[in-house]
Amino acid sequence: MKQQRNTVDKPLMLVSLTTIFFIVAGLSLFPEQGNAMAKQLFNVLTEQFGSVYLLFGFFSVIALACIAFGKHGNIRLGDNKPQYSLFTYLAMMICAGLGSATVYWAFLEWGYYYMSPPYNIEANSTQAAEWATSYNMFHWGISAWSLYCIASLPVAYSFHVRKNPQLKLSAVCESIMGRFYNAAVGKTIDTIFIFSCVGAMGITLGLSVPMVTEGIAELLGTESSFGMNLALMLGITALFTISSYVGIEKGMAKLSDMNTKLAVLFVLAILVLGPTTFIIDQSVNGYGLMLQNFIRMSLWTDPVEGGSFPTSWTVFYWAYWMTYVPFMALFVTKVSAGRTLKEVILSMVLGGSAGCFIFFGVLGSYSMSTHLNELVNVTESLNSIGGSATVVEVLKTLPFSALFIVVFAVMSILFLATTLDSASFTLAATAANQLDENANPPTALRLFWCLILAAVPLAMMFIDAPLSTVQTLAIVTSLPLMVVIFIMLYGFFRWLNGRETVGEPAPLAEQPIVAAVPAD
Repeated sequence: MKQQRNTVDKPLMLVSLTTIFFIVAGLSLFPEQGNAMAKQLFNVLTEQFGSVYLLFGFFSVIALACIAFGKHGNIRLGDNKPQYSLFTYLAMMICAGLGSATVYWAFLEWGYYYMSPPYNIEANSTQAAEWATSYNMFHWGISAWSLYCIASLPVAYSFHVRKNPQLKLSAVCESIMGRFYNAAVGKTIDTIFIFSCVGAMGITLGLSVPMVTEGIAELLGTESSFGMNLALMLGITALFTISSYVGIEKGMAKLSDMNTKLAVLFVLAILVLGPTTFIIDQSVNGYGLMLQNFIRMSLWTDPVEGGSFPTSWTVFYWAYWMTYVPFMALFVTKVSAGRTLKEVILSMVLGGSAGCFIFFGVLGSYSMSTHLNELVNVTESLNSIGGSATVVEVLKTLPFSALFIVVFAVMSILFLATTLDSASFTLAATAANQLDENANPPTALRLFWCLILAAVPLAMMFIDAPLSTVQTLAIVTSLPLMVVIFIMLYGFFRWLNGRETVGEPAPLAEQPIVAAVPAD
């Protein structure tokens, strides 16, 4: 126990938890003022730096393609063979990077694009329906996973190839910045990471738990309530706490395998029992429209008309993904030992995108068909009864609807457990001064962060504070996180070209660069 206490970065824990506490307390006591401030900050962020986010997303796609198919693609992360099978590796990344929010938005997001489409397209028109599916796939596809991946490579290279013993963003920046780095810079980087991660995960729980509760309430023939939310949250907390306790190999790997298989069965069942031809045609059409217009969608700012679509959706999403980027980078680093850079890139960008394309193609197209066939007025329901209840209404149109709602609830809970399991791991790794011989943070520290991740959204739901404000404040941290990622990428490309970093080398940088092991 004494040894575990000595591995905890106590100053970082104190600063981070104090920051989280005061922000949550401030939003609880002054919700209206906090919401107004968050909106103002977000408007400044998207309006002044919107083009920066779009360019960075587009640059990430091009840079990863150059690395994967260039001379550096065969660099192997470490000397051992991959620890996980390809299916388990893909399953863990998809479950960590998506979560139950994917299920929620897969059913509903097209409806928002249908009501307020881009490019001055007429609302609720045939053209709006086609673009709705394509933008679903665009916002959750190649660019999103490229943002995850471009930040993962410097961390993974630093940890596995340069043998940096610490699994945290500040450690990577230290080895890059040399004499320009100091302890204050490191604490600031790690505090920003912890707050953005807790905020993002809090929103995932705050959004998904009521959705699952609606499904359970429908099955029980009762009304959803805070008590049901609390019971469900405690169950999820217990599940991912057990998963954290037994470790990634026995916990998250098995949960991810099981959940991925369940998700595949869920999607296939809807494809077979639903309007199969329409689902396939709409998905293929949306995918083709996205590929045909990928560059335009990536860089569209609507400067002449001054419309809000690019900032409200694309810029918002790129900023939102940035809040997940650091924790995904640390988690991907942990599970990618033995993989080549090319394998990591293709697995994340193509594998992750394919999962989203299938999810949004099938679930979104089925939901759209219920609207077009007047089974459920999805767009009206979004405004009248909310998104969670609308998802349940769509599921009720399926044959064996009760079974589908049960599977949907179980799948969402497993998605939440795996996402939060990976988040607790990365938070504990950041708050630890050292990792064990298997590159794991102390178990007690992981359990502690499990409780914190559950407590924040529970507290916000209990006082009925606006979760959207926490989300917006977390997104505001995406700008300084982007600066950190730029620093890491600068050092990463210098490492790839055999050059040392700026200034006098930090102690870790004095270690020789481990030679890349060619792919088999």
